[in-house]
Amino acid sequence: MASVREVMNPSTACVRTDSTAADVARRMSELGVGALPISGPDNTIKGVITDRDVVVKVVGAGRDAGTFPAGDLNQQEAATVGADDSTEDALETMKRLQVRRLPVVDRGALVGMLSLGDLARQLPNSPVGDLVDVLSEDRAEPAAS
Repeated sequence: MASVREVMNPSTACVRTDSTAADVARRMSELGVGALPISGPDNTIKGVITDRDVVVKVVGAGRDAGTFPAGDLNQQEAATVGADDSTEDALETMKRLQVRRLPVVDRGALVGMLSLGDLARQLPNSPVGDLVDVLSEDRAEPAAS
């Protein structure tokens, strides 16, 4: 099986925790992407911010995107994958965490992004289909009767 490095997007575009949600949206628009890794002052990856995060947690919640700190949108713990990890391991990580994108690191430095699309273009349909099934599961709590 291929390594993550062989299928990842080598972009190292990133936003900082002290950026605003509006800064993040502009950067995504400039790059034509729907997600960006976020890094802290120490240059460590803190997580990934998606266009959905900006829309739902900022705009949809009535917050001011021009002042809302992007750092408030990152996860508690950053999920990453190693550049030399196998695509099979990356796929399992995505399934376990139910995420569609992972920042790729090499010796602690961001070297790219791995997306479900990257894997779909490179891997047989079966493992990718399994991942899509897991990601598409309804995680909402059932309504009380």
